Amino acid sequence: MKTRAYAAMSAGSPLVPFSFDRRDVGDHDVALRVSYSGICHSDIHQVAEEWGPAIFPMVPGHEIAGIVTSVGKKVTKFKVGESIGIGVFIDSCRTCSSCEAGLQQYCLKGMIGTYNGMEADGKTVAMGGYSDVFVINEDYALRIPSNLDLRGVAPLLCAGITLYSPIKHWKTGPGMQVAVMGLGGLGHMGVKFAVAMGAEVTVLSHSPKKQADALAMGAHSFIDTSNPDNFKAIEKKFDLILNTISAEIVIDDYLKLLKLDGTLVVIGLPGRPYKVNVSTLLNGRRRIAGSMIGGIPEMQEMLNFCGEHNILSEVEVINADYINQAYVRTVASDVKYRFVIDASTI
Repeated sequence: MKTRAYAAMSAGSPLVPFSFDRRDVGDHDVALRVSYSGICHSDIHQVAEEWGPAIFPMVPGHEIAGIVTSVGKKVTKFKVGESIGIGVFIDSCRTCSSCEAGLQQYCLKGMIGTYNGMEADGKTVAMGGYSDVFVINEDYALRIPSNLDLRGVAPLLCAGITLYSPIKHWKTGPGMQVAVMGLGGLGHMGVKFAVAMGAEVTVLSHSPKKQADALAMGAHSFIDTSNPDNFKAIEKKFDLILNTISAEIVIDDYLKLLKLDGTLVVIGLPGRPYKVNVSTLLNGRRRIAGSMIGGIPEMQEMLNFCGEHNILSEVEVINADYINQAYVRTVASDVKYRFVIDASTI
């Protein structure tokens, strides 16, 4: 299948127009016309080869929303014309305990990423969503509710599920005090989900200019963390803290904000390991935990939840020839709150 895309030809190089062949549609595959593809900060890390050796040419993109154009003869889950989504992985071993539990992101043999890796056949380089068409096994695609705008859906397939999963795992609901660290592409989804689930939500951000946005998204309060004095008033306040910050921080300042048995969930990847003051953990039976995206069942649950509550990512839609400028602006946190590529411009 002839495919148009944007690719990085070498580590750190600008993305340029690129063509390649995707596989034919197999018995259990669906083909889709990509409508929108989100730009995730992890795309930038991988293009720059900051997470280890990478495969080039690289077509990034794992926040994909589109329309089914054809289906394999044994496909039962999708029909031509339906809206579907693709996230961070396109396959897994299917037989380990994690996969059998619907937690494919924790596949014991390693999930198969949407790009910068090999597909299940061990021969084909996986090319991502900065492209005009895509082919995927039906078991790893998601149905998008018909009432949702695909522009705001695309980032849900990574940024959305990355927050939805821990919010559900730690049973967020009425009566809970939840803090979201950072109001970016990840953090703003945490605010929307936690508010929709009935929690009292506080945004912790070093950017006071984001206060109005945080409150408009449903947050009940906003704390400017650039002023150290503001931490004292909220010590021992929160049941759950969702840390979406990738920058280096003093994690102890935030652990002190947890109640007895509270949990701080690390979602953003810091450049260096945190220095943890163990006494802060002991004093309150506090916990640090981690969470990574979600499995196929939970991703479908999230999309259904978004359909019911009309939840979308806040996006800035761009043409494909703006990708490199969007990368620069993403690194500078100059986006509200996720860039999304209009794939019709590729």
